[in-house]
Amino acid sequence: MAQFNMAQSTIAQSTTAQFRTLQIIGSKKLGGAESFFVRLHQALNSSGIPSTAVTPAASELNAALIPPLQHAPMRSVFDPFSHLALRSLIRREKPDIVQTWMGRATRLVHLPPGKGPVHVARLGGFYDPAQYRHAHALVGNTRGICDYLIRKGVAADKVHFISNFVPEPRDAEQAEVDALRQSLGLPAEARVIFALGRLHENKGFDTLIYAFEKLPAELDGRPLHLLIAGEGPLRSELDAQVAQSAAASRIHLPGWQRDAIPSFALADIFVCPSRHEPLGNVILEAWANRVPVVSTRSNGALELIEEGRSGLLVDIDQAQEMADAMQVLLMSTPAEREALIDAGQQVLKTSFSQEVIVGAYRELYQQLLAGQR
Repeated sequence: MAQFNMAQSTIAQSTTAQFRTLQIIGSKKLGGAESFFVRLHQALNSSGIPSTAVTPAASELNAALIPPLQHAPMRSVFDPFSHLALRSLIRREKPDIVQTWMGRATRLVHLPPGKGPVHVARLGGFYDPAQYRHAHALVGNTRGICDYLIRKGVAADKVHFISNFVPEPRDAEQAEVDALRQSLGLPAEARVIFALGRLHENKGFDTLIYAFEKLPAELDGRPLHLLIAGEGPLRSELDAQVAQSAAASRIHLPGWQRDAIPSFALADIFVCPSRHEPLGNVILEAWANRVPVVSTRSNGALELIEEGRSGLLVDIDQAQEMADAMQVLLMSTPAEREALIDAGQQVLKTSFSQEVIVGAYRELYQQLLAGQR
């Protein structure tokens, strides 16, 4: 395995930071990476690291972001006005750290080495390193991404591993859970299989629907229902698949849920059916909400889940295997379910808490500003 910088191996002191950051993202739609962008921006500010978020003016993220917030056009990497707008904003804000998220923002920002702000590019997928080489440091949110960057020729001392965190969830109000149940038409005794994510080919929701069809309509006299929360380019295809399913009346696609807490409160199990998942924020969210997990053996799930201890794993696109694992988990005893949940929560506490991840970013920023580029 390639040797990269494991920036989250220690937690830096929580003294007030002597530096300021710009966090820049070009996304207009909410998704997993965008949700973490919002969480990290808020967490940096609350921990004493001043952070200004920079987004397009029409981005859906803006409603979720706390100040300070700036806007800049990020229409295209080939648009000179977008380059100029970001260059002017950085000059005006005078940050110490400029952290760009994903390809568009990273390619629009070019900062000279050795003087001025340090450019950190954050990657949440196996993207072409050519788009990121000009950054002074690269952060991969999984070990697999970091290994991939080094195999593709990025210098190991430029690559840093810092993962994601999920916040401690609030307790769901019974009234909002009941309202969601009523809006979905769920019987009071229904058992719910929950999945969450962008309706995209990579997420494998079509396979999950096929797997759900292989389950009995009831277990122990209680009807089984499938809830898939999300929006995306495959919405119409998945709607058509559900319409043709014999289980159509028990499959629900309510769209994007800005607050998934009530859905997790309804869930008996959580399924991550992804074909491609570099990390799997949704697995962390399920653990945080004390819901046991079935996942495919995606790259991210293999880093997160210890099979049989903190979750159940199945091969990608194997509907029958997925159905079998869901049924095993649905029929497990309360003690077996609690053991899976407790193991997942221990992973969260030791490796994916807000304290650990913000401490890792603080340490990385301090190292880079001290000249360790």
